[in-house]
Amino acid sequence: MSNKTTLDELLERLSTAQNEFEEEVDRLLTEKREQFSYSLHRGKVIFEQNVRRWQKQQRTGFWRYLQRAPIAFILSAPVIYGMIVPLLFFDLSVTLYQQICFRIYRIPRVRRGDYLFIDRQYLPYLNLIEKVNCVYCGYGNGLIEYAREVVARTEQYWCPIKHARRTLDPHHRTRKFFDYGDASAWKEKLDTIRRDWNDS
Repeated sequence: MSNKTTLDELLERLSTAQNEFEEEVDRLLTEKREQFSYSLHRGKVIFEQNVRRWQKQQRTGFWRYLQRAPIAFILSAPVIYGMIVPLLFFDLSVTLYQQICFRIYRIPRVRRGDYLFIDRQYLPYLNLIEKVNCVYCGYGNGLIEYAREVVARTEQYWCPIKHARRTLDPHHRTRKFFDYGDASAWKEKLDTIRRDWNDS
């Protein structure tokens, strides 16, 4: 007799739908590369020459960009860019944490490069300020994604129990977690879940 619950079946369907979604996103990205005439070569974006030339013509000049910017935007820039200090410290902390602790617990380490993509600076239609902004946003958001996976693996190892109430945006590893209040699963299957790093 199967122990599968309706929730387990829904999670399986969700996983299948997620895989189909990923395939469709990959297909659409390929179409976009063709539409906007660029390719990837060793991680670098290469635009066709005529497209690159046209995109450069669309760029707003540095000084014109500054002249159009509301004064509040300019005055808030030190606050925004001041966040680089805690972000860098956070990045170093998370990386050191997983390099030390994941080795001890035998948790597969998260590849930082799978989450931090800095590629918008290759867009010819962005001026220097816009490129710096895009590098900064790409770094900050990629760092949070990277850190989230490190913390998710930590939670899977130490406390793989679902919450009594569903959070707004649970990470993907919670699908494997034990139901809230299921003491038997905790006692019998904790060692198994601590070795299950398959992402599907």
